[in-house]
Amino acid sequence: MTAEPPPGDTFAKLLQHHAAVRGQRPAFRHKDRGIWQTWTWAEVHESTRAYAVGLARLGLKRGDRIAVVGSNRPRLYWTFLAAQSLGAVPVPVYSDAVADELAHVLAHAEVRFAVAQDQEQVDKVLAVQARLAQLEQVVYDEPRGLRDYDRGRLHAIDDVIAAGRRALAEETDATAWLDGEIASGSGRDASIILYTSGTTGRSKGVVLAAGRCIAAAADTVVFDRLSEKDEALAYLPLAWVGDHYLNFAQALVAGFCLACPESPDTVEQDLREIGPTFYFAPPRVFENLLTRVMIRMEDAGALKQRLFHYFIGVAKRYGEAILDGRPVPAGARLLYGAGALLVYAPLKNMLGLSRVRTAYTAGEAVGPDLFSFYRSLGLNLKQLYGQTEAFLYVTAQPDGGVRADTVGPPAPNVAIRIADSGEVQFKSPGMFVEYFKDAEKTAEAMTPDGFIRTGDAGVFEPDGQLKIIDRAKDVGRLAGGALFAPKYLENKLKFFPNIKEAVTFGDGRDFVACFVNIDLTAVGNWAERNNIVYGSYQELAGHPLVYDMIGEHIAETNRALAREPAMAAAQIRRFLILHKELDADDGELTRTQKVRRNVVAERYQPLIAALFAGDAAADIATEVTFEDGRKGMLSARVAIRDAAATPTPAPVLEAAA
Repeated sequence: MTAEPPPGDTFAKLLQHHAAVRGQRPAFRHKDRGIWQTWTWAEVHESTRAYAVGLARLGLKRGDRIAVVGSNRPRLYWTFLAAQSLGAVPVPVYSDAVADELAHVLAHAEVRFAVAQDQEQVDKVLAVQARLAQLEQVVYDEPRGLRDYDRGRLHAIDDVIAAGRRALAEETDATAWLDGEIASGSGRDASIILYTSGTTGRSKGVVLAAGRCIAAAADTVVFDRLSEKDEALAYLPLAWVGDHYLNFAQALVAGFCLACPESPDTVEQDLREIGPTFYFAPPRVFENLLTRVMIRMEDAGALKQRLFHYFIGVAKRYGEAILDGRPVPAGARLLYGAGALLVYAPLKNMLGLSRVRTAYTAGEAVGPDLFSFYRSLGLNLKQLYGQTEAFLYVTAQPDGGVRADTVGPPAPNVAIRIADSGEVQFKSPGMFVEYFKDAEKTAEAMTPDGFIRTGDAGVFEPDGQLKIIDRAKDVGRLAGGALFAPKYLENKLKFFPNIKEAVTFGDGRDFVACFVNIDLTAVGNWAERNNIVYGSYQELAGHPLVYDMIGEHIAETNRALAREPAMAAAQIRRFLILHKELDADDGELTRTQKVRRNVVAERYQPLIAALFAGDAAADIATEVTFEDGRKGMLSARVAIRDAAATPTPAPVLEAAA
């Protein structure tokens, strides 16, 4: 199916179209104080126009950057649309960004305006305003706690919208002026600046153009048959390309409804209440959902447990074949139908996935067993591979062509090639314009013939699907010459529900060693069922029986690696369980939960040295950031263990990807 040309080359023009064509259909929902509120496309259009005029009266003009700081709220999305109506450029910031991260983005983007969700975000902006020479006005959504603040440069969104409504009602030229501003917008205009997660250093501002964003979203709306009848739960970070594409851009192209949860803590409950038809979650979310299901089953009665495990076995045998439309014996279909009635449908309903037609996962490798579990229940779960510089989609799996070990063929109208170095390179409809104020980095990201360098190493499978191996710069060699692909090893370890994070080391070394973070929910439940008493994460992580369990997981991983000729020599020989969870507030993870390898290697150098020196334990003192922003020190003596390796016939030396 070919995408029809979108009815506009800017998001403001698309909003006008939806207000005219489907004005009474739901556009946004938000749960506030336990009650879902709904706004139609006509209501969003009216409020956004007034909002745009109000911002203009405060001084926002074409080309200005306006920061958006907070979680998913309808009026923060409307901020995007109001700013874009004026030709200004939104710059969303992660709601959990610490002051230094916030200040870097706002200063680098030279924002004149900042729109903050609530008192917490306002306080963060005000705390760094001395470092923001160009910041003039701060606007906020939720008024709680802000009554006594200085109102000189602080304004409520309600007041800004009200001022805009008065201007539109009382000033004869206000409507024509706004219509002219929207009409003068072009698909070539910058529509948003999204800052990268900064895995290897300071984040970069990725400038995306309106027309390219809309063209890319139009392709995938057709690819997944999305329409005005769909609904998505908008819980992903506003500053992440996934939210801006999967939710904002696709909703503005297809005209479907975005539902915003009450808070990050209520997402699972709100998911069940909304029952979206289109859903995205990173593998960790699917892992957590399954972990909670299995924990609940441990506490269920014997009959329920037997019923559950029997029909899950049926689903494993026949579920994916039925989902893909492959031939299945009639008896198996009847048995699967009984399982759907008794187990699969109630389970999907409990998880909030009953109405999902299309679901995606991306960001990390997903375990084949986890992937197959959800698909066997009848959930159309697929994988995609994307980057901010592509405006997300580089590959996507079509219905009926889904595999757990690949990320799919090129997305519609995307060209992909593998360079001689093994790096994946692409051209796409949504590809970025530039890195903001960084011509040198922009040039580095592009090849002479216009492809974007992803920095990822990959290969094409015979059926045309792409398999990502690792970050190209992270692929190294052991001292003996064997291939060392750290992310590949870490993803294998994270397939175990008890392992939340893993970091492997081995480049230039005689063997591979690793750090492990346990999953507190999964391991805590295991400890409770085994009568193991603990008082903290640190105490549980250091327990000898927990080490035994993690050691078994690593041994199983090593057995799998031994069957892979290119990776057999990269089995994990030594490991430790970190005394603290890796944390974005401590700079160890990005805001999208990716490991900052250089930071971890520097901060935990004594532990790395002890791993490779053959020590049985090592002392470490680590600075940590508490929830209220205070700093403190956490000291521990961390045990180190050898891991059981699987013998291989002979070392296998393969050329690097």
